[in-house]
Amino acid sequence: MTSRIQKFSTRVLSSMLGAGLLAGATLAQAQAPWQPTKSVEIIVPAGAGGAADQMARTIQGIVVKHQLMKQPIMVMNKSGASGAEGIMDVKDAKGDPHKLMTAFSAIYTLPVAVNLPFNWRDLNPVALIALDEFLLWVNAEAPYKTPKEYLDAVRVAPPGAFKMGGTGSKREDHIITVMLDKIAGTKFTYIPYKSGGEAATQLVGKHINSNVNNPSENIAQWRADQVRALCVFSAQRMVYKDKITKDLSWADIPTCKDSGVDVEYQMLRGFFIPAGTTKEQVAFYVDLLRKVAATPEWKDYLSKQALKDVFLTGPEYVKFLEKDEAFHNKLMNEAGFAHK
Repeated sequence: MTSRIQKFSTRVLSSMLGAGLLAGATLAQAQAPWQPTKSVEIIVPAGAGGAADQMARTIQGIVVKHQLMKQPIMVMNKSGASGAEGIMDVKDAKGDPHKLMTAFSAIYTLPVAVNLPFNWRDLNPVALIALDEFLLWVNAEAPYKTPKEYLDAVRVAPPGAFKMGGTGSKREDHIITVMLDKIAGTKFTYIPYKSGGEAATQLVGKHINSNVNNPSENIAQWRADQVRALCVFSAQRMVYKDKITKDLSWADIPTCKDSGVDVEYQMLRGFFIPAGTTKEQVAFYVDLLRKVAATPEWKDYLSKQALKDVFLTGPEYVKFLEKDEAFHNKLMNEAGFAHK
């Protein structure tokens, strides 16, 4: 009798224990942070070789090297229609947490320039991870050593005689060119290319007289003494003091404003995922990008590419976007780039 009772009690206890373990496992699974269940695509609405592409591939390499996520991560360049292809691809992927879009000023300029049915509020903001500088570059064999010397030459030449290369039309490079037009009191011939990499190649080949590329887009040519940096369009000099060329660091380049050219412009480097995604899914990518930003590889990348180290998420990121959008809307209208 006692033996039967003991066996019955053992079976009941085992059953209760099994049910408890199953419930615990189910609860743990329900409470586990969200993670991607398939490959993640980093959508780059720009061509290969440009600053956005380089940044995306750097992040991809860091994620893979440090095994920061379980699923594969791929970079997809969708540069058609000056980046509208990539932007609309992510907008149309509502609810898909496996698309992570790199963001730059095109999220403001394209809707204004071509009446693109898009607003950054159509997406789910993740994080701002850096601010990118723009510099005025000329060919190293050109005689100009300062931005004033260069603009003086542009000013006395016939309108359109000097060619400025940049990425896309009616975007950040074009906006800066129009700002320089006003300073010089004349007009550049602006030539749009698919990427900053192409604009750099054209400058080395002397097919254009200048470009306003980001540091990362001209660094190889600068290191090879093929181009010269005249000034940076920022309120302060860049902070990085490691030598890039034989004699110069990024910190050695004067600001355009201090050189008598009162033009300032910086560009966001941020990320979004499609609308309809959850807070947990945003949190996963915020955490992923924080881990990337903490690696020595990312710090080295910031230094070599002269990116300003900034990390914003949540309401701070949204506040930045709202202010930056208003700034770009003003610039686009003043430049006459607004769609009519």
